[in-house]
Amino acid sequence: MTLKKVNPDLEKERSTCTFNIEELTNLLDTGAHCTAERRAVEDKVFSVKELKDEIPDEFLSHKERYENAIRKSVFLHKVLQETGVKRGVYNRSDKSDFRTTYYSIFKDGSPFMLQYSMFVPTILGQGDSEQVELWYKRALNMEIIGTYAQTELGHGTFIRGLETEAVYDEKTEEFILNSPSLSSYKWWPGGLGHTTNYCIVMAQLKIKGKPYGMQPFIVQIRDEETHMPLPGVKVGEIGAKLAFNTVNNGFLGFEHVRIPRRHMLMRFSQVSKDGKFTSSANPKLAYGTMVMVRVTIVNSAATYLSRAVTIAIRYSAVRHQSKLKQNEPEPQILDYVTQQHKLFIGIATSHAYMFCSYWLWDVYVMYQKEQNVGNFDRLPELHALACCLKVISSSDCTGLVEKCRMSCGGHGFMMSSNLPQLYGISTATCTYEGENTVMLLQTARALVKAWELGSRGRPFSPTMSYFAEKNVPSKWDSSLEGILNAFQKVSIGKLSSSVSSLQEYTKSGLSAEDAWNKASVQLIGAAEAWGRAVVLSIYKSEIERYGQTVSPALKSVLFDLVELYYVHLTLEKMGDLLLYTQLSEKDVVSLRKKYEDLLEKIRPNAIGLVDAFDYRDEVLNSTLGSYDGFAYERLMTEAMKSPLNAEPVNQSFHKYIKPLMKGKL
Repeated sequence: MTLKKVNPDLEKERSTCTFNIEELTNLLDTGAHCTAERRAVEDKVFSVKELKDEIPDEFLSHKERYENAIRKSVFLHKVLQETGVKRGVYNRSDKSDFRTTYYSIFKDGSPFMLQYSMFVPTILGQGDSEQVELWYKRALNMEIIGTYAQTELGHGTFIRGLETEAVYDEKTEEFILNSPSLSSYKWWPGGLGHTTNYCIVMAQLKIKGKPYGMQPFIVQIRDEETHMPLPGVKVGEIGAKLAFNTVNNGFLGFEHVRIPRRHMLMRFSQVSKDGKFTSSANPKLAYGTMVMVRVTIVNSAATYLSRAVTIAIRYSAVRHQSKLKQNEPEPQILDYVTQQHKLFIGIATSHAYMFCSYWLWDVYVMYQKEQNVGNFDRLPELHALACCLKVISSSDCTGLVEKCRMSCGGHGFMMSSNLPQLYGISTATCTYEGENTVMLLQTARALVKAWELGSRGRPFSPTMSYFAEKNVPSKWDSSLEGILNAFQKVSIGKLSSSVSSLQEYTKSGLSAEDAWNKASVQLIGAAEAWGRAVVLSIYKSEIERYGQTVSPALKSVLFDLVELYYVHLTLEKMGDLLLYTQLSEKDVVSLRKKYEDLLEKIRPNAIGLVDAFDYRDEVLNSTLGSYDGFAYERLMTEAMKSPLNAEPVNQSFHKYIKPLMKGKL
């Protein structure tokens, strides 16, 4: 990136960096070739004038924003098609193709979002070979535009409670889709409102009155020529939301809509012409798309946070405020340790979840390969991991995005900072693809089952293997390995206590369900503790692995961030550690000193670390976070784009204010 001038504060900050920024960028991108590919896509996309907005989205009406998003979605698809980017196929180097450009073009999401993230992957994952051949190419080429409809008005995470029905009629070899109540209407699918003409619908399969559980169906909902809703289909948009207002989320209901038998995706379960149901695998495989999306959310959460912390740290380097010492200039607010405390953990946390997301994706790919040969042994652990890491990554990163916004003072409240929008799209991850508390309870069920099987001699899965180490807490050890062991002891202690409570409540006469409900607060605590131990373990082991291939200077900085993450989490979870380990007051004092020393050590590299995320100004979309650091000039430039500034006197003055002033209203 060639710039004519840069704020002197940022020039000074960049001169103190102790490592090669490009080397870290390549690492975060999972390879130098991935960085090159990503930049090439960005260069192409950002050269297209049709993808630029003269008037910022926030000054448009709801209808105008949607129409503008559709226009840009079409142009973006064309550009990405020309560059050879494969939409709808996620991989661990996804950042190298279009993810960074996606949210630069759409601050609030694209109406085509679920076409790529769920519709196409579900066809690939749930369709048999004939169905993939029929639908995949059409969807990839945008001959049809689809979404994925599971959540209903009355039920979300509780999938077995979904009410939409698909009743098989063997006389016509068709399924009849019906929404028996208002609460059964599909609610939330992106693009469903006015964009898509096809939909993968999760519905309760019934044959001759007998239920066969949830199954996925491809349903045409609009005419391909006129785009009018088909007979029996009730569809529309659900309205304004905290964020994702250009994603065109919609509702969908059916009144006896008939679809061909082969429109049920039949890779894992089949219905024959005569109505015979067969299933060759675990029924949970029908929810494979959800598992995949939960895996990708970990990466998305890290990405949202990395953008927010880039904005906040760059702004903190150019913003001067108050005085530390008399007779000296106002310092950069990044020099205040309280500001470093707010922000540096954002860099470390983004790294932690980014590297965990790469690891988790590898686990998912390994499971897919095993699944293809009929081995589903890895599914319970993968499901628990996807649920739990989705929860803690979304909640941690969203909290830190908000902290970034608040660390920028009043200017962080400006929409032009892009921090409010980042918070909106980040906080959405806490509820979509499974509400976080429910996800923790699902994780807890897996942990309790593993604990009980382990007590009977069954081996634990890799991420739960430490459950077998029920030894007495040892003396506190502040090394990375010592802190990891301490968090594993917390995990064991919380899970053991939860299981004991369940047993006591059951012995007292409560049903298994009531005992579970009464112990549920303890159970979600146990699930979170396991997730924390997993993240600590994976973050450390991944950096140790990558540390063997990077320069000594970069390795040192990476481990500074790992140590910051470990020590910060230790101080945050002090209560748990005091309860389950031998952490003492003296140890806490020492850890606080270490934490403050780490902040000081990281301070010279703060700008270098966020520069390494390599977000172009177009991607950040922020007046506060630009590479050149001229925040005030950009704030004023953006303010002048307001339609209210197009004229010195608004008509409302003559129509209302002046009569009020003259007493003539």
